Amino acid sequence: MKILVTGAAGFIGSHLAEKLHSMGHEVIGMDNFSGYYNVHLKRQNANQLRSFGIPMIEQDICVDFLVTILPRDFDYVFHCAAQPGISSTSTFEDYLNNNIIATHHLTDFANQHLNLKLFINIGTSSIYGSDVYCDEEQMAKPVSNYGVTKLAAEQIAMTHSRLGNFPACSLRLYSVYGSRERPDKMFSQLIKCGLNGREFPLFLGSLTHKRSFTHIKDIVEGIVSVIGKEKLCDGQIINLGTDKEYTTEEGMQVVEKLLKTKIQSKEKPARSGDQLRTKAVIIKARDLLNYNPTVLLEEGVQEQIDWFKSQ
Repeated sequence: MKILVTGAAGFIGSHLAEKLHSMGHEVIGMDNFSGYYNVHLKRQNANQLRSFGIPMIEQDICVDFLVTILPRDFDYVFHCAAQPGISSTSTFEDYLNNNIIATHHLTDFANQHLNLKLFINIGTSSIYGSDVYCDEEQMAKPVSNYGVTKLAAEQIAMTHSRLGNFPACSLRLYSVYGSRERPDKMFSQLIKCGLNGREFPLFLGSLTHKRSFTHIKDIVEGIVSVIGKEKLCDGQIINLGTDKEYTTEEGMQVVEKLLKTKIQSKEKPARSGDQLRTKAVIIKARDLLNYNPTVLLEEGVQEQIDWFKSQ
C-alpha cells in the first residue's frame, strides 16, 4: 500500500512511519519542521526514516498547493501533523493554522484521490474536556485552544466521510510516552531531571492529576490496525489508550525507582486548560480493531530511559 504520513518527523509520526515501512508499505513522510520544540530532534527522526528508505518532504500543509508536490495515488493518509499541547508560547493563530487550516487543505487534497481507502485523523483525548472517563459518545467539551482546534480538525475529516467524499476515521490518543517523546512532556522532563539532578517543574495541583499513560508501541499497533478495516472504521471515532490510570505522583515514583534517585520538584502556577483526569475507555477499539495494549508503565518508562541515555 502507498501511504502518506504527515508530521512524520515528530514523536508519534516517526514511529508510525517506521512501523508502516517495516510492514512492507510504501511510505512517504511529510513535516514542516516547526520550531515548537528543538528542530534538531525532528531532523534526527527524519534522517533515521531516510536511512530506512522513507522519503521525507519538508512542506507546510497550511499551503493549498499540495496537489502540485505530492502523488495523487495514496491508499491511506495518516494525519499526525498538529500544533500540540497547551504551551503558553503557542498563539491561537498557531493552533488555527496548524490544526484547522492544515487539515482543511489536506482533506481537500485527499478528496482528489479516487481510490483512497481511508483517511485517518490522529486526534486527542483533550477533545473531551477537563475530566475524561468516557466512551466516544460523550459530548466534547474542550477546555484549551488545542482541544478546540483538534475537535474542529476531526470534524473536518469526518464531514468528508458523512458526505461520501472519502472514508475517514479519527483516533483519539491518550497520554502517549516513549522514545522520541517531545522534550516538554512529563516523562521526558522527569528522566532529564532525574539524570541531571535538576528540579522538575510541577504545575500547581497537578500532582494528583490522573492519566492513562500509553506507550508508543501500543499506540502505533492500534493505529496501523485500521489498515484493511476501512469499512468497519469509516465514520468512526475511536479511543486509543490504556484503561489503567496513574497520578502524576505515581508516574514520578516510577521514574525515581528506575533511576534510583529522588527527583526534586519546583512548583509553578497552574496551567489554564490542563486536564484533571483522562482515563481511556477502549471497548470500541477492542471490538473493531482487536486493540490490546500490553506495555506496562514501568517497562515502557525503562525503554524511554534507555533511549534517552543513548542519545
